[in-house]
Amino acid sequence: MIKGINHTMIELNDTENEYYERAILIVKPEYASVQRAILEDEAKKMLKELDVPSVMKSKKSKFKTFLKYACAAVIGAVITALFFL
Repeated sequence: MIKGINHTMIELNDTENEYYERAILIVKPEYASVQRAILEDEAKKMLKELDVPSVMKSKKSKFKTFLKYACAAVIGAVITALFFL
C-alpha cells in the first residue's frame, strides 16, 4: 500500500470483454469531480474496444504465416510437377 496518495479509482467487475474479468482504473485528478456514472460508462466503452491480448495475436499470426507458406509450397510443387510432365 502506498501512503500519502489519494486517487479516485473505478473498479469494474463486469467488463463485458471476453478476455478481462475485472478492471481497476485510476481517474486523472482533473476529472475526479465528474459523476461516477459517466466515468463508468466511459470505462466500459474503453474496455469494449480492447482487442485480443498481444500474446494470443502472435500465436494466431505464426499459424497464419505457416499456413501461407505451406499453401505456397504446395502450389509450387503442383506447378513444378505439371511443368515436368
